Amino acid sequence: MGNEDEHDRERAFRERIAGLAQANDQAGRRPVSQEELQQLKAAAGRLDQLLSNAADAEAEELKAAAGRLDQMLSDIAGGSDALKKLKRRAGKDTAE
Repeated sequence: MGNEDEHDRERAFRERIAGLAQANDQAGRRPVSQEELQQLKAAAGRLDQLLSNAADAEAEELKAAAGRLDQMLSDIAGGSDALKKLKRRAGKDTAE
């Protein structure tokens, strides 16, 4: 999934949460039962885990990209034709 797609999903998710919070404020206040409180805490924990997993996955992608860039820079410094390798790699990515 592209970085822009991920940001769009995150933005839509945040807007939905904001809409629900606003609707909740307009609905009026009532006491929250212990059961509802536990459900909300469990949902918040799951949401935290989802966000953490997404951040971890993004960090791994960035580390991999940094490694590829580092290798390319090493190839260039060593006199290798990095552009040729990059074009070959781009051709493979397009074919998949």
